[in-house]
Amino acid sequence: MAEENKNFQLEIITPDRVFYKGEASMVEFTSVDGEMGVYKHHIPLTTVLAPGIVTVTESGGKKHAAVHAGFVQILGEKVTFLAEIAEWPDEIDVNRAQAAKARAEERLRSHRAEIDVARAEIALKKALVRLDVRQ
Repeated sequence: MAEENKNFQLEIITPDRVFYKGEASMVEFTSVDGEMGVYKHHIPLTTVLAPGIVTVTESGGKKHAAVHAGFVQILGEKVTFLAEIAEWPDEIDVNRAQAAKARAEERLRSHRAEIDVARAEIALKKALVRLDVRQ
């Protein structure tokens, strides 16, 4: 009996570009409901992305990217990410990410009334994801 092809089509699309298009045997990412891993023939699902690291498993190994907000549509043989931002590790400016992290931490520490806490927390999470994917 022939072995079934375990790969599915994966696309990660941002407003600026088709970030990734190819075949994968697995993709892992963070949704607003938690960590998810998807193989071929996953139950159909649409979910909301949270800032996090996307890990794409291909025949040649794994690729990691920072992805910030959007949606994921999972169908039996295709997974599509519509992401606000997607970045490969070599596209991330570490100094800029560290500065954004410091600004967000300072805003959260200040406890000033005019500070949008939710926005500062999201900025902090994005900066931490960028720094994590660079390691």
